[in-house]
Amino acid sequence: MSQMRDPQAFLPMLGCATLLAATMFICLMPLLVYEVMLTALRRLHLTPEGAALSVFGIFAGSLINLPIRRIERSEVQPQWVVGPMGLGAWSPRFRRVRHESLLAVNVGGCVIPMALAIWQLPHLFQAGTATTLVLLVVTVTNIVVCYRAARPVPGIGIVMPGFLSPLVAVVMTWVLSLTFGEVGEVNRAPIAFVAGVAGPLLGADMLHLRDMLRTPAAVLSIGGAGTFDGIVLSGVLAALLA
Repeated sequence: MSQMRDPQAFLPMLGCATLLAATMFICLMPLLVYEVMLTALRRLHLTPEGAALSVFGIFAGSLINLPIRRIERSEVQPQWVVGPMGLGAWSPRFRRVRHESLLAVNVGGCVIPMALAIWQLPHLFQAGTATTLVLLVVTVTNIVVCYRAARPVPGIGIVMPGFLSPLVAVVMTWVLSLTFGEVGEVNRAPIAFVAGVAGPLLGADMLHLRDMLRTPAAVLSIGGAGTFDGIVLSGVLAALLA
C-alpha cells in the first residue's frame, strides 16, 4: 500500500499560491477600478476620450488640494508643574495654545466630480418636467441622508459611510424612474450621479462646514481624506448601478 503524504508538506505550496494570488490582485486592482470608473462615466454624455481624461484627472487630482483660507484657533490647555518632592502637582497652570488649519478643496475629490455633475444638468433639464422633478427629489433626499449620517472626526474632518450615498441615490432613482415612465432609462445614470455627488459634497461637507472648522486637523480638505470615497465613489457607483 502507498503511504499517505503528510498534509503539512502542502503548506509551503499553499502559502506561495496565496501570496501569488494576493500579489496579482493588488497589481490588477488599479486596472479594475479604472475600468469600472471608465464604464460609469461613459454613461454620462461623455465621449470615450472625455471619460478617460476625467478618470485620470480624478486620480491625479486627488493629490492636489487648492487652499482657500487659513484658520487660526487657540485652546486653553492645563500645564502641570511639578516641584521638588512632588509639590504643586495638584495645582495646574493654564496656557493658551495656538493651532493653524488649512481649509482646502481637493481637485480629484471635489472639483472634477462637481464639474461633471454640473455638466449633466442641461441634459436632464431638457429631458422634461418629470426628469427634473425626479432629479430634485433624489438629490434633496440624498443631501438630507448624508447630512444626518456625517460626523466630524478629530484629525480627519467629516466622514460618513461610503456606500450610503450611492445606495440612496440608486434606489431612489430606480423607484421614481419606474413611477414616472417619462424619465427614461438613459437618464437614470446622470440622475444618480448628480445625486451621488451632491449628497456627500453638500450634505456631508458644506452643511457641516462649521463642524469642520471646529475639528482639529492640519488640513481640512473638502473632497479629500474621508469624503473622497463619499463623493467620487458615490457618484461613480451610482452611475454604474443605475
